[in-house]
Amino acid sequence: MRTLLICLIIYGLALPLKAQSGRGDIRQGNRHFKNEKYDNAEIAYRKALEEKKVNQIAEFNLGDALYKQKKFEDAGHQFEAVASSEISKTNSAKAYHNLGNSLLQAGKIDESITAYKDALRKNPTDLETKYNLSYAQMMKKKQEQQKKDNKNDQNKDQNKDQNKDQKDQQNKDQNKDQQNKDQQQQQQKQQDQKSGQKQADQKNVKISKEDAKRLLEALATDEKKVQEKVKKEKANASKVRTIKDW
Repeated sequence: MRTLLICLIIYGLALPLKAQSGRGDIRQGNRHFKNEKYDNAEIAYRKALEEKKVNQIAEFNLGDALYKQKKFEDAGHQFEAVASSEISKTNSAKAYHNLGNSLLQAGKIDESITAYKDALRKNPTDLETKYNLSYAQMMKKKQEQQKKDNKNDQNKDQNKDQNKDQKDQQNKDQNKDQQNKDQQQQQQKQQDQKSGQKQADQKNVKISKEDAKRLLEALATDEKKVQEKVKKEKANASKVRTIKDW
């Protein structure tokens, strides 16, 4: 019984010491943060997270240290954890505000707008949150306009490519038509040349037939003369015989 009582006393004394140690780590982290030694502040705040009673403060300050180191994703997780915990509306609004900043810096514009709106639900009079919300909404419109412009540029490029393809196809068709025309002209020229040669050959054949006819007529005339000469010679031969008989 006495031993148990001693243990309880020791444990009761240890709790305040542990809590005091946690608060000391936070104070040390704050000093590092003030001196812009954000990496050292991160270490101190993480050490302070071991004490549950100061968990929310350490998480919030750790988020700030991470944000200053441009670790926006990690900072967002810290602020989201704080904002969703059971704390006052004022602190919750601050956590949502910082969450919105972290998300915006991480390029998550839609999520940042939601976080800023959540912050204004907790504290509708926060002018900084209203300004950041307006800025995020302006960034969203700019992003949408950029997407629209990119789409229009893409459509223009596609139309340009289509027009180029159509023009190239037209040029190909024109070249093909010209080639066909040239080929037809060449074929016609060859046909004309063959036809001219055939006519020339026919003309030459016709001249040869006329010459042959004249030649035959000449031969016939000569043959007739020969036959008449033969007949005449035969007649003279008979007459002689008839005149000189033995």
